[in-house]
Amino acid sequence: MDSFFRTHSYLISHNGTPIRRDLMDEINWNDRLIGIKGARGVGKTTFLLQYAKERFSPEDRTCLYINTNNFYVQNVGITEFATEFYNNGGKVLLIDQVYKQPDWSAQLRECYDKLPGLKIVFTGSPVMRLKEENPELNGIVKSYNLRGFSFREYLQVMTGMVFPKFSLEDIIEHHTEIANTIMAQVDPKEHLQDYQHHGYYPFFLSRGCYSEKLLNTMNMMIEVDILLVKQIELKYLAKIKQLFYLLTTSGSIVPNVSQLSVELEMSRATVMRYIKYLMEARLVNMVYAKGDQYPKKPARVLLHNTNLMYSFYPRTFDSQDIHETFFCNALWKDHQVFKHGQQPCSFNIDGKYEFKIVEHPSKLKNKSKTLFAVNHCAVGQGNQIPLWLFGFLY
Repeated sequence: MDSFFRTHSYLISHNGTPIRRDLMDEINWNDRLIGIKGARGVGKTTFLLQYAKERFSPEDRTCLYINTNNFYVQNVGITEFATEFYNNGGKVLLIDQVYKQPDWSAQLRECYDKLPGLKIVFTGSPVMRLKEENPELNGIVKSYNLRGFSFREYLQVMTGMVFPKFSLEDIIEHHTEIANTIMAQVDPKEHLQDYQHHGYYPFFLSRGCYSEKLLNTMNMMIEVDILLVKQIELKYLAKIKQLFYLLTTSGSIVPNVSQLSVELEMSRATVMRYIKYLMEARLVNMVYAKGDQYPKKPARVLLHNTNLMYSFYPRTFDSQDIHETFFCNALWKDHQVFKHGQQPCSFNIDGKYEFKIVEHPSKLKNKSKTLFAVNHCAVGQGNQIPLWLFGFLY
């Protein structure tokens, strides 16, 4: 056990994250079983260590971080390890990558029932359905999602300034005043393109080639988050990667599932199921018309965030694709995004607001009931809102 505490102490002491994630204050830390899900690369491990650093000293042996990649943990299992930790005075066990332990959900339930004074906080893949696929955790686990950096968070890292987040309603009603306040401190437009290229995943802060790290992360999303968690045979790995590539580089506005089915030599149902897995792994977003849902084919398939768009050499995405992906990713956290009408750049949000993503403002558009997210706009007027401002939703 001493070696685990030495590793824990080292990691806590060397956890120098430059930004505190808002999720830290949204979680009820009094709960005994807490799951933190999130896409690979968004900083789940750093988040656990940040929690430990804020609430415990590095030498405090009542809190311990472990990774299930550790061979000892894999050998003895979560229950036995947690019991040993608990019997030695442990109170908070932080378990990283819990899904790599066989029967992890049953073991977490056993710990919950047998170790009443122990709190467990664990991280997992976004494809895990904690309650739907693990009924033994129903009623006892509280699940939260950690996303990549918002444009607001990226700005805070790059400028050292602190900016508040705003609700969608605030942005719609008061966007001119909000934009003027932010513009008095910094010009967000000067940072937007960099964020879209490399600002979503926190590992842009570390040394090394960002594009190579992102490519490795994308492959791990498929190889681990989909194949391992969903228990798919290895022989289908190449097919899923091919589907992902075809889906995001074909240039088709509406995915042609029948054509994909023929090209990949698999059924339509299998193609749709694999697209859903790609969505759950946070590689793509499926946008449906209002009233439609899976297993119907989506009206649009967008990459999950703009950073991913720069990994598909030699395919280049036009600016409209980038704007729409940025907009949908920003809205996706707390809102429902639907395809609106026949135009590719129009979306319905929560069944209430109609948005169109455009490049330039126009005086004529002030007469429309549609709301416009405008790229070439620093401060908007009326129904024309700067596109960058939607990056302040979280």
